[in-house]
Amino acid sequence: MGKTWVTKYGVRRVRVEPPTFEDALYAAEGLTLDAQEQISIAAELMHLPLEEARAEAERVIRERAKRPQTVQASRSQARVVVERRGPRRTAQAPRRSSY
Repeated sequence: MGKTWVTKYGVRRVRVEPPTFEDALYAAEGLTLDAQEQISIAAELMHLPLEEARAEAERVIRERAKRPQTVQASRSQARVVVERRGPRRTAQAPRRSSY
């Protein structure tokens, strides 16, 4: 799928990828903590029957479990060193007195 149009620089094409069920499920996770509600929200977003969405959600959850998990350190453990630098001074032309 894609869109094509002509500009003054020539033909331009844009690849259009429709969202996947995994994308819809990820979006639903931000709306509620209840797993059943997440599945029903994802089903509504993708215009799927609820039974088909449940089967797809189980598949997505199994695939996520196989992926390696990365753990990031919290910000409180990070050390930050701050050094103060003076302002940058540039050479200026000598000032003339008005006397």
